Amino acid sequence: MKKLILPIFTLIFSAAFSQQKPIDSTQEKKIDEVVIVASSRTEQKIEHSPQKVEVLGKEDMQEESGIKPMGIASILGDVSGVQIQQTSAVSGNSNVRIQGLDGRYTQILRDGMPLFDGFSGGLGVLNIPPLDLQQIELIKGSASTLYGGGAIGGLVNIISRKPISKQELTALANYSTLDEKNLNIFAAKKFTNFGYTFFVGGTSQNAQDVNKDGFSDVPKQNSVVLHPRLFLYPSQNSTITIGWSGSFDKSIGGDMNVIHGNPDQNHQYFEENKTRRNTYELLFQQKFSDKSKLDFKNSWSDFNRKLSSNENDLSARQQNYFSELSFVKPMDKMIWVLGADFQGNQFTPESFKHFQIPKFENNSFGLFLQNTLKLQKTTIESGIRNDFTKNYGSFFLPQVAVIHRFNENWATRAGVGFGYKVPNSLAPQITDYPLEKLLPINIQTTKAEKSAGCNFEINYRKTFAEDESGEKNSIFINQAFFLTQINNPVVANYDSNGNVYFRNETEPVVSKGFDTYMKATLDEWELYLGYTFTIAENKYSSQNQFIPLTPKNRFAMTALKEFKTWKAGIEASYTGKQRRLDYTETPGYLFAAAMVSKELGEHFTVVLNCENLFDFRQSRKETLYTGSILNPTFNPLWAPIDGRVVNFSVKFKL
Repeated sequence: MKKLILPIFTLIFSAAFSQQKPIDSTQEKKIDEVVIVASSRTEQKIEHSPQKVEVLGKEDMQEESGIKPMGIASILGDVSGVQIQQTSAVSGNSNVRIQGLDGRYTQILRDGMPLFDGFSGGLGVLNIPPLDLQQIELIKGSASTLYGGGAIGGLVNIISRKPISKQELTALANYSTLDEKNLNIFAAKKFTNFGYTFFVGGTSQNAQDVNKDGFSDVPKQNSVVLHPRLFLYPSQNSTITIGWSGSFDKSIGGDMNVIHGNPDQNHQYFEENKTRRNTYELLFQQKFSDKSKLDFKNSWSDFNRKLSSNENDLSARQQNYFSELSFVKPMDKMIWVLGADFQGNQFTPESFKHFQIPKFENNSFGLFLQNTLKLQKTTIESGIRNDFTKNYGSFFLPQVAVIHRFNENWATRAGVGFGYKVPNSLAPQITDYPLEKLLPINIQTTKAEKSAGCNFEINYRKTFAEDESGEKNSIFINQAFFLTQINNPVVANYDSNGNVYFRNETEPVVSKGFDTYMKATLDEWELYLGYTFTIAENKYSSQNQFIPLTPKNRFAMTALKEFKTWKAGIEASYTGKQRRLDYTETPGYLFAAAMVSKELGEHFTVVLNCENLFDFRQSRKETLYTGSILNPTFNPLWAPIDGRVVNFSVKFKL
C-alpha cells in the first residue's frame, strides 16, 4: 500500500469545491500566451522566476520532432552547460551531465514526478519523443526544496502536452542514412467535461559498423512507445488526469557477425537488452477563487530489463513510486507553497547467471515549505525541506534564491541551496561497469552524499523596433557563475578480484565555472551563442584531479531563418580537450549540423537534416576497443562514433 497511495483526495476535494467560483477565462488565455515555469509551482513567468530555469518550448519540441523524432538527447545537448555523454558503444546508453558533474547528479522528472533513477535510470531515458512534449524545463544547480534528493547538479523536467479545444492530429515519418525508421502519431482534443491526448511511436534501427572494426557503433534496435492520457473536468476549476505510458525496447550490439546471426568460434561477443517500462499516473488539481490551488500527484513505474550476452544473463526489475500533496496560496505580495511527498524505488533481481547485488529498497518521506516574496523590484524565494530516508537518516535542505530588476533591461539573480544523494550501485556512472562486477552498497559504512551549491548571474534584455513582418527584434544576454561542492562523494573502486565497490572519499568533488549565452531575434533570424567554462575536480585525488570526460571549454551556436514557407538553420559546437580515464588528453573537436524545412500547403512539412557535417568520429583518433574480437574492452566515449547522418522527415498536421 505504501507504493500506491489511493487518491482519496480526488473524490473529497472535487466534491467539496465543485461549486467554487470559476477562474476567469481571460486570465487563463493570458497565461497560455507566455512561458510559465511549471517546476516552480507558482506559475511565474520565466523572466520573473528567482530560480534560474531555462525552457525549451512547444515550438522547439515541434521543430525537434522533425529533426530527431526518437528522443530529446540532441536538443538537450544544445543547451550551454549541459553535456549528453554516451556511456556505452554496445548498448547506446547515455546520461545527462550538468555543469561538469556526473549524470547520477541530474534528476530527471516527467510532469514533476521522478521516474528515472538507479537501475531504471539508464537505457531509454532520453528516448522520449519530442512530438509528445509541451516543453522541457532545466534547472542548473540545486533544486532540493521542491524535489528532494538527487537534484545536486540540476534538474530536467519533461512536460507532456495537454489537450486544447481545437482538434490536434500530427503524424510524422522519418528515415536516416543510418537506416533508422520512425513513425510517430499524436492526437488530442478538449471537450466540455473531458479531454484526451494520445501518442504512439515506433522506431526500427539496423545495427551499423561505421568505422568497420567489426563491432556495432549503433546497436540494432526496435522500440514502441505508447502514452494515452484522459483528462476529466468535474468543474471549471478542477482537473483529473489519468495516464499510462508504455515503453518497449529491444536492442542488440556487439560483434556484427553475431548481430546478423552468424556467430562462430571467433565471433561471439554481443549484448542484448530487452526493456519494458510501464508507468501509471494520476494527477488532481483544484483551483479556488482566491487563485490558490491544491495538487495531488501519484505515479508508479515498473521497469523490467533482461540482459543477455555471450558470458552472462540477468533479468531484474525496478519499481518506482511517488505520491505528493501540495498547496499553493497566493497573497498580496507573496506566494506560499506547502507540501509533502513519499517516493522511492525497489530493485529485485529475478534470475541471473553472474550478479552480486541482492534485492534492496530506498525510499524517503519529505516535508517542504517555500515562500516567494514580491517586492517592488526584488523577488526573494526561500524554502526549507526535511527528508526522512529509510537507510541514511534525515536531511535538512534550506534554499534561497533572489532576482532583482534594476530596470526593464538589467536584472541579476543569485541563489544557494543544499542537496543530497543516496548511494546506489546501479546509478548511472561516467562509464558503464559490467553488471556482474558490481557489489552492493554497504549501508553500515557508506554515507549519503551531501552538496552545497551557489549561483550568480547578470541578465540584459533589450527590445528593438519591429521588422518588416511586424515582429519585434530582441536580444538577451546571460552571464552566470556557478559553484557546487559534493561532500562524502561515493566513488567506484576495484578490489583484488576486479569487482567494483563504492565507498565515500574524505575530500569533496567541486565543480565551478561560468556560463555565457546570448539569444537574439533580428530581422527574422533566431540566433544563439553560448560558451561554458568548467573546472570539475575530484579533490580526493592526489594527482590529476580533473574529472574525466569533462571538457573545460565548450562553445555552441545556432542560427535559424524563416523565408515564408521555408525555414533553414545551422548549428555548430566546439568541445574542448578532455581527460581520458588514464588522464591523457583528447583533442578538441567541432560538431556542425544543418537543416532545411518546407511547408507544403497547410498540412504537410518536410525536413532535410544533416548531423555531424564534418564527419568527426572518435574512431578517427583512436581505436574504440582493446583486446581481442572474442573478449574486447571498449574505451570510454568522449566524441561521436556514428559519423555523418542525414535524415528526411515528412510531417502531416491537421
